[in-house]
Amino acid sequence: MSALVFDESICQDPAESFHREWLETNGLGGFASATISGANTRRYHGLLVAATEPPTVRCVLLSRLEETLIIGPQPHQQRYELSTNFYPGVTHPEGYRSLIQFRLDPFPVFTFRAGGVTIEKRVFMVQDENTVVVEYQLIDGPACELELRPLTAFRGYHDLTHSNTALNSALDESAGVFSIQPYAELPRLFFAHNARALARGGSWYFNFEYPMEQVRGLDYREDLFCPCMLSFDLQAHGTAVVIATTATHAAGDSVSLKENEIRRRTPLDQDILTSAAGQFVVQRGPMRTIIAGYPWFTDWGRDTMIALPGLTLATGRFDVARDILLAFSGIIDRGMLPNCFPDAGGAPEYNTADATLWFFEAVRQYLEYSGDVEFVRTRLYEKLKEIIAAHLQGTRFGIHMDADGLLAAGNPSTNLTWMDARVNGAPVTPRNGKPVEIQALWYNALRFLARLAKDFDEDDAQFEGLATKAAASFSTSFWNEDAGCLYDVVDGSLRDASLRPNQVIALSLGNCAIPNEKARRIIATVERSLLTPYGLRTLAPSDPRYRGRYEGSAAERDAAYHQGTVWPWLLGPFITADRRFNGDRAAQLLGPLREFALSRGVGQLPEIFDGDAPHNPRGCYAQAWSVGEILRM
Repeated sequence: MSALVFDESICQDPAESFHREWLETNGLGGFASATISGANTRRYHGLLVAATEPPTVRCVLLSRLEETLIIGPQPHQQRYELSTNFYPGVTHPEGYRSLIQFRLDPFPVFTFRAGGVTIEKRVFMVQDENTVVVEYQLIDGPACELELRPLTAFRGYHDLTHSNTALNSALDESAGVFSIQPYAELPRLFFAHNARALARGGSWYFNFEYPMEQVRGLDYREDLFCPCMLSFDLQAHGTAVVIATTATHAAGDSVSLKENEIRRRTPLDQDILTSAAGQFVVQRGPMRTIIAGYPWFTDWGRDTMIALPGLTLATGRFDVARDILLAFSGIIDRGMLPNCFPDAGGAPEYNTADATLWFFEAVRQYLEYSGDVEFVRTRLYEKLKEIIAAHLQGTRFGIHMDADGLLAAGNPSTNLTWMDARVNGAPVTPRNGKPVEIQALWYNALRFLARLAKDFDEDDAQFEGLATKAAASFSTSFWNEDAGCLYDVVDGSLRDASLRPNQVIALSLGNCAIPNEKARRIIATVERSLLTPYGLRTLAPSDPRYRGRYEGSAAERDAAYHQGTVWPWLLGPFITADRRFNGDRAAQLLGPLREFALSRGVGQLPEIFDGDAPHNPRGCYAQAWSVGEILRM
């Protein structure tokens, strides 16, 4: 992977560097993240956000290192602060003014130039460990020292910490290692280092501010605890090393850890988005799964199945895809895949009508990419039949096949599709009854299962009959001739004519029940009102409920979440449909998102954008299905 580089014109511009966020992950759900300026702008930013019950129960253990470069002998020393923080009414210090370059190569590298000294700072996480390595290397310049003050948070990553008397400030020290455990319920954190001196004396740093939390209408101030100060002689050693870990390491391990990480990443990291894909694959006990987004999502069944083809199949990670499909097949319950796993751990929640049906499409694409018929036949086929049987019988939340052969689900108080935002306990976009993409996924599942039955020398008549009936009902019940597209939801006599992107999914699956002429009209209608450079809007701007900007309080943002907000992942189904019925414009349509990943996205793609121009990025800054669907294209 060629390095992604930002020069001083970006690094030293607050409008740019304060809004570009880098991400390191460890395959457990833990991560390190901040802005390229070095400033933490979110409560979720930190050098070590550990997944204490992988991939969940994530805690910000080490927030940051306060960095001071000291040049020259006493009493004529010059001190240069390399850190950047936000406090009430002031940015202090302003270390970003000495930052002349940031690059991903393959992990974050910061180059500072101050007082005639150039140093490089590298940050990387170790796979399958809650471990972060931070190195400072002297590149050129006169004799200098480096002072580092670890600032710790020790709190849940959704929370904030404040000075308190419950904190245990005891510091245990041995040669080259010190450790702290401020609270008994959180893990002990070890710091391996090659400092020439450690100065004890714990103290609180007060009133850090996180501007992105303030923008989101949430609490945004916290205090951080500093257990000690480390002093390094860069002239003597060349490199200063700090390894913050819940495991056991020595500072000398940094060389082998770095070599192992470079070797692990190199084979598959062919480009920026392929590299990004690997950051979402994590362990959940013995199974592999996909984190829906960083910094705050865990793994979701729906997101996993939608993202899987792009993240694993399009990148050649067939073994990962196989592990994920097998793992999720083992937690099917009453014919349903789980919607999500609680952030604090515990049993999965089965409250979605579409995650299970996306499972069929993921299996179909696995078979198409890999040709691994035997795996599907011996490990997944019976599970697929069980799912259909459960849906025919009826399962949770009233999910069942209706007399017309289509799938009905839910009531006005439920959210069973991907448009699942709620405000004051009520759905923002009630889609109970028969949502359009659920019918398309149901038909696709039936037709795929019929094909498998035939290939495996079993009777396919039942599945073929169900698929034929569903297709006939779908094409007659959902066509809106006046609008030249499909209704979004049908529920009895109700025909919801809201112009939304869900109908494009019906044109993009492996098996499509929509005739070519109608499909082209749907694509044209969607393109006219919903297509933007960064994805599809979730509601047409002509609709009075349209919200063009995703901002304000949590309730205000939830109210806009699927009411006009642009979702990049939807560009995948749109391009698939457009390619199938019109021609291939993928390069043209994907251009703006690829450019975003190489610039503002720092190698990642966000969850959403504003519906209105200039389409500012919002939500999670790294989203699995955004990356997955673009890679699939």
